Amino acid sequence: MPEPDGRARPDRSMDLLNDIIRQPVDPDYAVVAARGGARRPRGRWDLALVAVVIGALFTVAAVETTRSAPALETERAELITRIRQAEAQQDAQRAQIATLDDELARLRTAALGDDTEAKELTAELTALEPATGATAVKGPGLSIIVDDAPADSADSRDQVLDIDLQILVNGLWESGAEAVAINGHRLSNLTAIRGAGDAITVDYRSLTRPYQIQAIGDPRTLPARWVESSGGAWWNELAQNRRMRYEVTSVDEMTLEADPGMTLRYARVQR
Repeated sequence: MPEPDGRARPDRSMDLLNDIIRQPVDPDYAVVAARGGARRPRGRWDLALVAVVIGALFTVAAVETTRSAPALETERAELITRIRQAEAQQDAQRAQIATLDDELARLRTAALGDDTEAKELTAELTALEPATGATAVKGPGLSIIVDDAPADSADSRDQVLDIDLQILVNGLWESGAEAVAINGHRLSNLTAIRGAGDAITVDYRSLTRPYQIQAIGDPRTLPARWVESSGGAWWNELAQNRRMRYEVTSVDEMTLEADPGMTLRYARVQR
């Protein structure tokens, strides 16, 4: 722009430099920045709204979980009560069976009489009772304790299964055991070892970990034959490769009670 007196300004050649100094931001960029700045508050409100919605969802979920917890706890308590009642009823029935078995033995002895044949039959029955689990036995043997692998293992194969106990018990019979019990429950040829969900049952009675298996047999041969049996080899592999608990101890004397499930199933009067 010329001066008022018509003369040219001395800094006319520096107009571009002066414009840059007076307005460092490009006008178009300033317009876009202004528009973006105008939208920022809206974006912040959108984020705040999303945060509120998420918080509300978490709150609703927490409230529902809190409300359902007492109901679940009540159902669990009721189930535990029913299980304990059923077990108590089962124990009472087993006690009644034991009483009836004693009465049956008395009647059998009275019915057989005192002659030679009757005494031979009585002796034969008495000799068979320990092997069938119908009476308590006492003697030396092995105590074997097995359990799941340490808690840091998440592999289901590191847990004791019903088949593991089945193989263990069969190995003891194979090794010459005369009587076997699991967690105090005497086994017989009628005993069933099965899995029921996460539990293992013996004659439909749940077992608790760890599992203690007791076997009465000849102390001179039972330990060595057990190590060489299929059950000993199976559990040695589980202990070495699956880190499952496996402890074998020789016991000088133990007592195994009679099989509570051993009952008279068939009988007839001999004429």
